[in-house]
Amino acid sequence: MATPDPRHQFGQASETRAEQFLLAKGYRILDRNVRTPIGELDLVAEDHGVVVFVEVKARTTLAFGGALLAVDHRKRAKLAKLAAQYLAQRHWSERACRFDVVLVQGQPSTHGQIEHLQNAFDVAEH
Repeated sequence: MATPDPRHQFGQASETRAEQFLLAKGYRILDRNVRTPIGELDLVAEDHGVVVFVEVKARTTLAFGGALLAVDHRKRAKLAKLAAQYLAQRHWSERACRFDVVLVQGQPSTHGQIEHLQNAFDVAEH
């Protein structure tokens, strides 16, 4: 039996923390870990009627910057494609949507900090 990858476990635990954080803020979680051949959407939520695609990044330190730096231009372009697919599959092309980024920072053994950037980037930036 394979030993679970600690990085994968940290990532999964961080996504759970981000989900709980968003639920506490009144978001409704629509989907989690939506996998497609081109990538994965970490969380899809709804906030006051707006479909929110949430990218979760987990870091043990701030050595590589904050939440927005964790999502580079290529990642943003990929998320935009995944979101378009998600909306088209559900025939929700007319629904308002946005992209949020949640950074969970700290050691896996601690609760750490959460940084939430609403409307972190616009698809028109690509």
